[in-house]
Amino acid sequence: MSTHASDPLAALGSLPGVTDSVDSVRKAVDRVYGHRVMRRRSHEITSEAALRGARGSAALSGADWALEEVRRRTDFSGDAEARTVGAALRLGSEAGQLLSIWRQSPLRVLARLHLVAAGDAGGSGADGLDADGGGPGGGGPGGVADSVGRPRQAGETVDEPLIEAPLPDPAEVAGRLDGLSELIIAGGTAPALVTAAVVHGELLALRPFTTYNGLIARAAERIVLIGSGLDPKSICPAEVGHAEQGRAAYVAAFEGYLSGTPEGMAAWIAHCGRAVELGVRESTAVCEALQRGAA
Repeated sequence: MSTHASDPLAALGSLPGVTDSVDSVRKAVDRVYGHRVMRRRSHEITSEAALRGARGSAALSGADWALEEVRRRTDFSGDAEARTVGAALRLGSEAGQLLSIWRQSPLRVLARLHLVAAGDAGGSGADGLDADGGGPGGGGPGGVADSVGRPRQAGETVDEPLIEAPLPDPAEVAGRLDGLSELIIAGGTAPALVTAAVVHGELLALRPFTTYNGLIARAAERIVLIGSGLDPKSICPAEVGHAEQGRAAYVAAFEGYLSGTPEGMAAWIAHCGRAVELGVRESTAVCEALQRGAA
């Protein structure tokens, strides 16, 4: 009990069914890492996983483009769907660059992710933070650029397709973000899948930014999976699996997270675990295609 009191995520790892999900994910990841193509062409698998993961994440946020359309397109400024796909691609490229900062300052990473997702709508320095540690431009509610890279403030609206749960107020968001940050910095014994699922679910629940919260939540999940050592080469795109399971299943599982019940939390973690396994299946298919010379 004392271990769980100091490491609350560890308690989630002992919920019914969660151990099975964790073991199943670990075995699936080990299998794809053992594929012979990974010995010489792992960088290609990583690049393809990033592309497919971005496509899946964008699909959940309402921009369900064909993979080849995402691959061939170079301009993502045309309309809302194009901007969503562009944001997902940028986040996929950025996630692996933030691992060392994540364990020290998760909130700084989240600010950076929002700046990257917003693209030209942002307007700050390279790390996405102003001198006071706030977002670009500091200040209160204003234009789009002013809201980029910082948690939303009172009176600001949230544009988040798919998720319709009640929005916590900014004070609650700030408190819960601080709590999440403390858990990440402290570390613990919880399996990577559990930590990734909680980070993903909590960011969806809070929707701390005015835009791109779903994309950022899924990018943060990826950062945890990479940084934990479960998927160090980032070849198991959970975003693919979340999209494959469908938007309705995603929302239903997320409602389990919101409920806070043991059954609901276990269902959300299992859903995230299945998403990783489906991402593994996707990358295994890419490995097989490369082995046959078909890709």
